[in-house]
Amino acid sequence: MTDLPEDLRYTEEHEWVRRLGPTRVRVGITDFAQSQLGDIVFVQLPAAETEAKSGEGIAEVESTKSVSDIYAPFAAKVVAVNEKLDAEPETLNTDPYGDGWLFELEVGDAAALDATLAELLDAAGYEEVIAG
Repeated sequence: MTDLPEDLRYTEEHEWVRRLGPTRVRVGITDFAQSQLGDIVFVQLPAAETEAKSGEGIAEVESTKSVSDIYAPFAAKVVAVNEKLDAEPETLNTDPYGDGWLFELEVGDAAALDATLAELLDAAGYEEVIAG
């Protein structure tokens, strides 16, 4: 099966979420998602300070096969974007859980983030989603 880091949380839309601090997370797409997309040729990221709304499209990934929306896993403020992807979008294919991250989100308080992350899928739950 695909490589699924146990320390991440996942969405059914194939995004991963890594906690960086009490109120901050990093978001990317899963190895499964990048493999389904094929060669990624362009990434459109949100602007820093954008208010992300839960479940709404916040970024786009364009591959040789299609254009796919990236959805905000929960409501938060975009506090950083991976500008390296402007010049090297293929990093999403080669290192989806490392240098291929998309953006970072920040929420108001740690307790709210705890509750939100608890609602996302763990690695086993996500594996069930991609297994069909």
